[in-house]
Amino acid sequence: MTDDSKRCDGLETKPLLRVRLASSHPLLPSTATLTPNTSTSIMYDPQMVQPFRDELTTLGVKELLSPEDVTTTLSESGTTLVFVNSVCGCAAAGARPGLRLAMMNEKKPDRFVTVFAGMEAAATAKAREHFAPYRPSSPQIALIKDGELVHMVQRQDIEGKDPAMVAKNLSDAYDQHC
Repeated sequence: MTDDSKRCDGLETKPLLRVRLASSHPLLPSTATLTPNTSTSIMYDPQMVQPFRDELTTLGVKELLSPEDVTTTLSESGTTLVFVNSVCGCAAAGARPGLRLAMMNEKKPDRFVTVFAGMEAAATAKAREHFAPYRPSSPQIALIKDGELVHMVQRQDIEGKDPAMVAKNLSDAYDQHC
């Protein structure tokens, strides 16, 4: 690992950009290095993502903000839907509206929870430990029954689909497993 490298969530990161600042102020540096935020696991401005969070929490979906929250929730018996929220367009156009429609299904999971990719990295990683053999994607929707993954909706199952198609996928899984 070089001096310019830092570790972030187990990955080596390189500086994104080194710039020379046009300042001769004695308290300001003459150069700055822009690197990924390694002091926290937040990739996005919290104010920017708040509406995306609110879209789910106003429906009664519980946010899991820590790995401990994930472990506690997913160890409960019954069915839990885990929604990996995202800032991407397919989350906005298909996943969140599809979940909203699927929540009107007669049968539904005992719990609806969410983690936010790019915001709570440790909680998201902990949730994804339960998603094997599926690779991480954002958005991603998992149905867990008694601690076991029984249904998965990946980004490729959402992207380009209208909310009704996403809702049908989820509702069919609810009817089978809930």
